Amino acid sequence: MDSKTSMEPLAWERRSDAAMVTVAQATYERLRTRRTVREFSADPVPRAVIEACIQTAGTAPSGANLQPWHFVAVNDVTVKRRIREAAEAEEREFYERRASAEWKRTLAPLGTNAEKPFLETAPWLIAIFAVNAFEDPATGERRQTYYPKESVGIATGMLIAALHEAGLATLTHTPSPMGFLNEILQRPATEKPFLLLVVGHPAEGARVPSIGKKTIGQIVTWR
Repeated sequence: MDSKTSMEPLAWERRSDAAMVTVAQATYERLRTRRTVREFSADPVPRAVIEACIQTAGTAPSGANLQPWHFVAVNDVTVKRRIREAAEAEEREFYERRASAEWKRTLAPLGTNAEKPFLETAPWLIAIFAVNAFEDPATGERRQTYYPKESVGIATGMLIAALHEAGLATLTHTPSPMGFLNEILQRPATEKPFLLLVVGHPAEGARVPSIGKKTIGQIVTWR
């Protein structure tokens, strides 16, 4: 920790064991209903909702508290169209040339393909960038960030949870490569696209794959 950083009392309310269990179980029951959606309604979502959820993401822990993330919230129809066209070009290349046969077999049950209409239909796209370096406002020197990928991953998880709690559906979209986002959204080379989050209300009658999650016994070891 920087020796110049001042300290302040921790604001914290300790809960009883019973209260902690109740809250933890309730949180699980709410978040277990989250599903990745590929069929979105064009119904608008207030900017204030998106802003509050991004603020929540911005409270995430990060390496050296450098907060190495930048979010670009897009609802301009022209920009969304450009993103869709660029993403689909990369996706066609992926499905036709880059994807291995095994990867295609793994994706087959989900019914995904190179067509991504949700990039235009959904009211919001949130492009999430990992900031690898920045200019120190105090010295003007270029400085690197620490653990940007890990930090941005945590912030992204918090953003998805916040959007779900607000009553919105999301889709994590990761065309590869995603350098076109820097160009379209005018972000510097020091920022690397991490993920494109599609946000909105599900379309009427939207359907999702019938899949399950691993049990607690499969994902945790107690020592």
